Amino acid sequence: MTEFDPEKFEEKYVYYFEELEAAYSSAYQHLHGQYDSAVLRAIDRQVLSESEPCYEGDGEFRVELPENPRERVGTVADNAQFEPVLEAFVDRIEAELRQRFEFDDTA
Repeated sequence: MTEFDPEKFEEKYVYYFEELEAAYSSAYQHLHGQYDSAVLRAIDRQVLSESEPCYEGDGEFRVELPENPRERVGTVADNAQFEPVLEAFVDRIEAELRQRFEFDDTA
């Protein structure tokens, strides 16, 4: 585990790139097989690749999504699983970040 410094998180891609990459990857692996793989893959590549993880304070993280996530995935947005998968993916990334930075050990 990596010791977390909120000030360094402002330059997260310099100090915490590996941890961020691992959190996103682990979230994907956790959801793989639970949802339609085309939806999961489209969200990963077209929406979350442009997202921004933010530290909110008190051990809480938030994933800021790019504008118009539905428009980014084309016809996949019509799939009934789009919203539930996006929500589960974001929740899982936030949980992975809490765990990687030792704020939460239940992810």
